[in-house]
Amino acid sequence: MTVDILPLELNFTRPFTIEVSRTLTIRNTSSSPLAFKVKTTAPKQYCVRPNAGRIEPGSAFDVTVLLQAMKQDPPLDAKCRDKFLVQCAPITSDKDFSSIASVLESADRATLVERKIRVNWLAANGEDAQGPAASALSTPSKPSAVNGATETPDAPRTFSSPGDDAHSTTIAAPPPYTPDDAAAEETDDKLERPKSAVSHAATSVSETAQATYEELKSKLAPAEAQLLNLKDSGLRQRNVKNASSDEKRPAAITAQLVRQQPGGVPVPVVALLCLLSFLLAYLFF
Repeated sequence: MTVDILPLELNFTRPFTIEVSRTLTIRNTSSSPLAFKVKTTAPKQYCVRPNAGRIEPGSAFDVTVLLQAMKQDPPLDAKCRDKFLVQCAPITSDKDFSSIASVLESADRATLVERKIRVNWLAANGEDAQGPAASALSTPSKPSAVNGATETPDAPRTFSSPGDDAHSTTIAAPPPYTPDDAAAEETDDKLERPKSAVSHAATSVSETAQATYEELKSKLAPAEAQLLNLKDSGLRQRNVKNASSDEKRPAAITAQLVRQQPGGVPVPVVALLCLLSFLLAYLFF
């Protein structure tokens, strides 16, 4: 797959207190449609319209890159290290109705095309603020100011997808240079103070609630013990009553059986004695 991306570098001319736009052209020179996506290392500073899309074979697509307006221009010796990454992948027939993100994520590394585009900040006259004289005076071992922050030349950068509108606020990189950093830090300190006070109050309430719970628990313990004693005494009394009633019951049943037995010798005994007498008389007489 072949694709042409122009220009190779994006040059933004001062002043940066107003919005500055540049156009990035992506041309599909292959025989199949392709999906593209534009990412940047400073998604809060730039806006890309659109940041993803589809390009038919032999067609070109213009992407507008907007540099958001800054409160104040960065110093002239500030070096811009912002970069853009353009990813392109062919759209096969089985992915014709898939989303751009799914096409790029599932694309084979052999067919995925990635192009990095550097960003330059130019002076108002169109020349690079970092001219030959400035390069000769710079010290290689000293970190340079990048977008208003100190950064080493070989520091890794992370690419993120910028928004496609002017109000995009994706947080993936440090904000642009502004002279109000000290005031922002002071504001953050003021915001942290109420948070600490709230956390302290919450801790105090939690400790008070725990103390109250322990006090109530200590007061309820004697009452629970008394209830258990009363319950045990009631069970013992009930068991004693049941035992006494059980002891009286067999005696009453025995007395009743004795009363029910008739007086005299039973008839079977008398019949047996008569039979025995007859047999003795027959044998001996």
